[in-house]
Amino acid sequence: MCYAIPGRVVAIHERHVEVDYFGRRKTARNEWAHLRIGDYVLAQGGFVIEVLSEAEARETLRAWEVLFQELAETDARLSESALPRPGASPRIRRLIEPALEGRPLDEEAIATLLQIETPADLDLLYRTANHLRHRRQENACCVHGILELSNDCRCSCAYCGIAAPRRALPRYRLRVEEAIEAAGEAIAAHGFKALVLQSGEGAYSTEALSEIVREIRRRWPCLIIASFGEIGEKGLERLYEAGARGILLRFESSDPGLYARYRAGASLERRLAHLRHASAIGYLLITGALVGLPGQTLRDRVRDILLARELQPEMFSFGPFLPSPETPLAEAAAPPLREVLKTLAVLRLSDGGKGNVLVSTALETLDPAGREHGLLCGGNTLMLNATPLRYRPLYALYPDRAHAQESLPQQIAETLALLKKLGRAPTDLGLSSHSE
Repeated sequence: MCYAIPGRVVAIHERHVEVDYFGRRKTARNEWAHLRIGDYVLAQGGFVIEVLSEAEARETLRAWEVLFQELAETDARLSESALPRPGASPRIRRLIEPALEGRPLDEEAIATLLQIETPADLDLLYRTANHLRHRRQENACCVHGILELSNDCRCSCAYCGIAAPRRALPRYRLRVEEAIEAAGEAIAAHGFKALVLQSGEGAYSTEALSEIVREIRRRWPCLIIASFGEIGEKGLERLYEAGARGILLRFESSDPGLYARYRAGASLERRLAHLRHASAIGYLLITGALVGLPGQTLRDRVRDILLARELQPEMFSFGPFLPSPETPLAEAAAPPLREVLKTLAVLRLSDGGKGNVLVSTALETLDPAGREHGLLCGGNTLMLNATPLRYRPLYALYPDRAHAQESLPQQIAETLALLKKLGRAPTDLGLSSHSE
């Protein structure tokens, strides 16, 4: 689904290469020993995942060139400069301006922007975030697949619908070969070039996870992102050796007290150590927090954004808290859509627009129009559910998940229609070579 338009290698700098896409240069990390200038490659998440023949690459490029330009023109029109906007507060304008200059926002600016309520100021915030997304990421919108291997979990998180204490939930676990076959269908049949493999924590041994990752990488070119909770330093190292190159692991809350209250027996310090070790190994990080977690304060939300920025992830993953039955927070309220959209916009502005911002399935579940709103507030990444339909309802993180009953072809068709409307290309072109 993330088509990964072929690009031509125009420069090689040790472990990084510069790749030309229709006259635009992007950078990617390279692990191919024999890559040469002039080769055509596919890249995902900033990694070269496949080298193509020139004939194969040119055939794909011919099919894409006109459409790519049309999409780019649409996106440019929808993301035109947001400053100045009539009716917006001069103070809000001043707070936003550093981000447009590529400078990070300070704590006071983040707190103020998260408290915006007036329609004119919200419009300014959202449009500025979208404009900055366009300036830094152009119109690329990576669409990952996500494959939920098992809903078994050893954790007792108070907000999670697959937590271990939920006795009424039927549990499932794909066999190793079954998991490999499901991944193959997403990659080979539906064209995904980036795939998140997810399960509850402790559902598989490190050996089984390594076997799944290694065999997928052996059979198909794909960026594999691991999302199995805390698997330990050795587990991280073994999965990296097997071929995983990304890790999706939220820290959920930057407040140690909230973290300990809702994650029995866990510690924020250990979670952050896990993330930092993954980064040191070389993983691309996808991390973030829950928006609207009961007991969360404005100060917590600000610090969630600052902590996420400090970790320097490839992608920010912030989504709304959604109450789930048979959990201690079953009667708690979900946050308003506006609060989640403000968070996504501020995330885009907070680091000068560098990182990718995920529009989560939880946001779509909170509001049917959440995906489009999120993409127009600075978001540039989506995930489609590649879990076999017979298992998908059982991965019940929260009730009535968006797309739980939709086939993968149906999800793809709907997503492509939305991206065409917004002028986004479902690709991952990597970072601009001139990015800071």
